[in-house]
Amino acid sequence: MLPVLGVDLSWTFHDVITNPLVLLLLAVLGVIALFELMGLRYIPNDRVGMVEKLWSPKGSVPEGRILALNGEAGYQADLLRGGFHFGYWRWQFRIHKMPLVTVPQGQIAYVYARDGEPLPPSQTIGRVASCNNFQDARSFLTNTAGEGVESNAGQRGRQRAIMREGVYAINQALFVVITATNVYRMPLHGGQELQSILSWQKELASIEGFSPIVIGAPIEIADPVHPETTVKVDTIGIVTIHDGPSLAPGEIIAPAVGTDRTDPNFHNNYQDPEAFLRAGGLRGRQYVPLTDGTYFLNRWFATVEIRPKTVVPIGYVGVVVSYYGRMGRDLSGDAFRHGERVAEGERGVWEKPLGPGKYSFNPYAGNIVLVPTTNFVLHWITGKSEQHRYDESLKSIDLVTRDAYEPLLPLSVVVHIDYQKAPSVIQRFGDVKKLITQTIDPMLSAYFRDTAHKKTMLQLLQDRDDIQKESREELKRKFRDFDIECVDVLIGKPSSSTGDTKIETLLEQLRLRQLSIEQVETYERQRVASEKLKTLNEAQAVAAKQAELTNSQVQIRIIENQSEAELARARKQAEQTIVTAQADNQKRILQSEADLTRSKRQAEQTVVLAEAESKQRTLAGKGAASERMQIGLAEASVLLRKIGSFGDPRLYALSVVAEHLSKSQQPLVPERLFVAGGAGTNGDGQASTNGMVGLLFSLLVAEKSGFKLADDDPDLKALRDYADKMTQEAMTTAMEPAPAQAAVVVPAPVANGAKAGA
Repeated sequence: MLPVLGVDLSWTFHDVITNPLVLLLLAVLGVIALFELMGLRYIPNDRVGMVEKLWSPKGSVPEGRILALNGEAGYQADLLRGGFHFGYWRWQFRIHKMPLVTVPQGQIAYVYARDGEPLPPSQTIGRVASCNNFQDARSFLTNTAGEGVESNAGQRGRQRAIMREGVYAINQALFVVITATNVYRMPLHGGQELQSILSWQKELASIEGFSPIVIGAPIEIADPVHPETTVKVDTIGIVTIHDGPSLAPGEIIAPAVGTDRTDPNFHNNYQDPEAFLRAGGLRGRQYVPLTDGTYFLNRWFATVEIRPKTVVPIGYVGVVVSYYGRMGRDLSGDAFRHGERVAEGERGVWEKPLGPGKYSFNPYAGNIVLVPTTNFVLHWITGKSEQHRYDESLKSIDLVTRDAYEPLLPLSVVVHIDYQKAPSVIQRFGDVKKLITQTIDPMLSAYFRDTAHKKTMLQLLQDRDDIQKESREELKRKFRDFDIECVDVLIGKPSSSTGDTKIETLLEQLRLRQLSIEQVETYERQRVASEKLKTLNEAQAVAAKQAELTNSQVQIRIIENQSEAELARARKQAEQTIVTAQADNQKRILQSEADLTRSKRQAEQTVVLAEAESKQRTLAGKGAASERMQIGLAEASVLLRKIGSFGDPRLYALSVVAEHLSKSQQPLVPERLFVAGGAGTNGDGQASTNGMVGLLFSLLVAEKSGFKLADDDPDLKALRDYADKMTQEAMTTAMEPAPAQAAVVVPAPVANGAKAGA
């Protein structure tokens, strides 16, 4: 043996069979040869084996097929799962180890079949075949899933059935599985097939076709009442089916089918395509939308458009104009010639509107026109508009008055639409804005222009209230003909166009005129107010002195009562004095008889002194009288002025008496009487307290008490004689010097018929 690479290979047969390494190598080669002879193949558990038969006595796959079902040469329908498999010799079979198909959680996968029955011209997607989620390729091609099952072999092309999350053993020679991140396929047709599959994947990703459809999440839309703001509204899904029979001519939306849960063809919101088609479903946009929930839909079979739910706000009703349904019977009556109103579910304007709320209304099946049912205001004022925007095109009404003024009249009208008449209004005008612009605006403009032609500018200003009342009644009658109600008409101040000052000049004249009228009224009221103020001041002065006047009147009454009491007491005392005087007089008569002789001389002397004193007093009295006369005249003048100031002499007399009595400390009748008299004694041997002066005071009291003596009364006569005598004696005595400490004794007068004693 020659050396090879420096190794001596000159072995003997014995050396070979006895070498352990050689024996091990031979054993390994023998095992490999045995496995090859047995056709042993191993498939990992995370893969599948796709069998490609290189040659077969049965020939190749039939024309138009890709998979061999009966042992022909080509890709076989059955897969090899994980483990060891025998009988697959390398010279006849090629095993392709492909990964298992994995669909992530919460996603769906789409399937494209390379083999199967060809699609008819009216069909776009392959029907659902019984093939254990595409894991039984033979059943898909032959529909041999079991006895009694109706033949339903799969069709080539994109499939209606989808794959949910999980791991699947798919024959990738027959099926191409598209997920969000992978494309599971056996590369058979080169790059063109791959390019188409990738375009499908991209298209599905753009519409989120690998995720389930979630309906109900709120989205922001423009407020249907106030478009300048946005609101969040729940959603619905509008479904468009891309397979099945087409719509009949004239139809725009497919009718509802298979929506009843008890229906054997209930398709559960388009998630069962075969049930939908068995129920008679048609391709195109569907009438029944998807409502809140999660749906696993094949986007090759059905696409979904997310739309907001229809919201009818409070204060509005929704008049339904349906584009879908059978032709219905007219419910508007023969007198209504503006169109037909139909029942719910029929094509046309529904007789009954939708009340406030949310509705899963398919916007492609009809239109909901919002009609306000509360009072709303329309402004015919240039540049002013309410939030509802119905009056955004309205302007102030241009008028021409009878005296050729051209004012602009701002106007506001309160309008109400009865919710039951809302369908009639929409049938007449299409929507509320057209009602306003095409009917109410020209009608109001014409009415107020006609009114302005009959009135002057001044009348238009001054008669505004009357014009407003008349227009309210007239427009109520006119609006009633259009199934709407005029609640009120509000007329603003007419204004001039730019550069025109005629109206302002007229208004200035009216203001000056009114100002003069108001000034006259103001002056008159000021005059009345001054008179009222004078009366008020007098009343306040009287009120201020009322307390003093009341007190003086009360004091007068008190003094009168006291005077009457004093007078009564004096009368009683006078009566008592008279009685006492009579008793004393009798006592003096008895005593004078004894003392008359004794006092005769003294009496004569006293008379002389009295006469002298009398003359002195006469002269002094004349002087005093003259002085007192002058004083009296002055006092009389003052007194006359005082009496004149009181107006009534009685008021002055009353005030003097009241003042005197209030200040006097002596009673009206003296409580004590001091009498100066003779020093003689009475018959009882007591000193007499009565004399001529006492008798004089007694007579004075008697006269004040109401007792008057007659001129021929003996006592009065004796008193007069005694006074004369005493006067003569006083005068005589005055002529003579008077002895020191000489006392003049005046004898008591004698009673009638009594004789004087010594």
